Amino acid sequence: MTTFEIAGCTALVTGANRGLGRAIALALVAAGAATVYAGARDPRTVTDPGLIPVGLDITDPADVAAAAERCADTNLLVNNAGVMHRSSLLAAPTFDDARADLETNLFGTLSMSRAFAPVLGRNGGGALVNMLSVLSWLPLPQVGGYGVSKAAAWSMTNALREELRGQSTLVVAAHAAFIDTDMAADVDRPKTSPENVARHILDALGSGREEVLVDDLTRHVKAGLSATAGER
Repeated sequence: MTTFEIAGCTALVTGANRGLGRAIALALVAAGAATVYAGARDPRTVTDPGLIPVGLDITDPADVAAAAERCADTNLLVNNAGVMHRSSLLAAPTFDDARADLETNLFGTLSMSRAFAPVLGRNGGGALVNMLSVLSWLPLPQVGGYGVSKAAAWSMTNALREELRGQSTLVVAAHAAFIDTDMAADVDRPKTSPENVARHILDALGSGREEVLVDDLTRHVKAGLSATAGER
């Protein structure tokens, strides 16, 4: 089992200027990470002590390449940056929202993973965390493109794990339902704090677990994948 030592590590967290990304970055600092790079489209929005701002739009190949060069000492990559457009797959007038969800949540995450896989390899293997969702498995029609993008990102994460196993990179898929951030501000359901999600992710890294199921709803939905349609 591959485990990851957070104390003394060098981490890059994408989308780290607010919400869950910020909580993960600050949790890494508190856990003794030596360096925490905080990626954000506008690095001026990263203001917390202990975080090193990095201008980074994960859908921009030039930004991604520049980050891989600047943060060449990284041995933990946390792909947290994501978007969610509230539109139906069938009722939306165009594919634009679905394409935008896929561009960031799937292809942006893949771009970061491709750029940093050799960086992690050169630094001993390290770890890669992809922030996914219960909607990887549970479709909600009102955010159809988001669900498709997270389902695809889950499959991608599983493929990356196999590809990176040879260089001893721990690849972690983190799934959660509703998190108390701006993205779920209008959701009237029980929510998990970003700090709790961050704690689960750090616990998984320390114990070498490849999957994080943060809350009861996520665990219930994942367990139900093996049921037949009539049993759900």
